[in-house]
Amino acid sequence: MKLLNDPSLRQSFDALIETYADLLIGDTSPDAVEKVKLWALYSHIHKTMPALANHWNASHPEAKLAVRELFEDVKALNERKRAQTPPTST
Repeated sequence: MKLLNDPSLRQSFDALIETYADLLIGDTSPDAVEKVKLWALYSHIHKTMPALANHWNASHPEAKLAVRELFEDVKALNERKRAQTPPTST
């Protein structure tokens, strides 16, 4: 797979994720980018395979709480960023 094996493509994709983190929560630190990656992946799993997410949540209650905390953190960071960003006129 090219994306995994081509350093130039991987660097470009990593930059995309970093930009996404910046636009979503206003932070591009390695920890923030990793937080956004986990949030996005779990969100996608929950939307596309809810039974799998529910099974995992039931099997791993401590991890479920950690994911909940992650979602609340990302939401709060996004709300703070949106409050600081002036609306654009259309």
